[in-house]
Amino acid sequence: MKNTIIIIISIIIIVALAFGAYFWLNNETKSSEYNVENITNNIASSNTTNNIEKSDSKNIINELNNISIGDSEIDRKVKSNTIEEKEIASFSTNLKGDEARRNNIRITCNTINGTTIAPGETFSFNKIVGSPSADKGYMEADVFVNKKTEKGYGGGNCQVSTTIYNAALSIEGIEVTERHPHKKKVAYIEEGKDAAVSYSGGLDLKFVNNIDKTIKIYVSSDEDSVDARIVEF
Repeated sequence: MKNTIIIIISIIIIVALAFGAYFWLNNETKSSEYNVENITNNIASSNTTNNIEKSDSKNIINELNNISIGDSEIDRKVKSNTIEEKEIASFSTNLKGDEARRNNIRITCNTINGTTIAPGETFSFNKIVGSPSADKGYMEADVFVNKKTEKGYGGGNCQVSTTIYNAALSIEGIEVTERHPHKKKVAYIEEGKDAAVSYSGGLDLKFVNNIDKTIKIYVSSDEDSVDARIVEF
């Protein structure tokens, strides 16, 4: 009898363990299937999102490609913000001299460079440049005073005025109203084509713009020359 009870208890334990193992394995399988399903769904969702994003990108690109601005409109907008300049005269003179003279020429060129003269207006060298002085950065260089060479802060300015004068002289419609020759021949231009200036001595270079367009003067210097360009716009 005792042995029978032990056998029955053993059977019950075995059956319980078997059912326990069955339910545990069943739950693990469902959990795995659930995880696999979730992973699959996530991948599908991601692919769908990517496809949507790709589709949206293609649509945006297609819409941008369908938007066009006519060449004439682009040209009109560019031209409206651009001033068209046409060169109408230029002239150069050979540059020589010490650093003080070159320094003065650079300062004067920078002062005049970009000056505009509207139709009917007068260009005045002295009005634009003013009195050359040490305060403005000028240095003492050779100047002609009554056929004598002396030192003055305006040394070199006459070469700038002469270069501009010869450029302006070639333009029909430019009327030179004041110009003075040197009392001594200068080295940078042939005789009769120079234009002396002296703020303190009252010698100026003036000309009137009698053409129907505004003109602009570009003047600069380098190691070898002083260059003047006149454009209209």
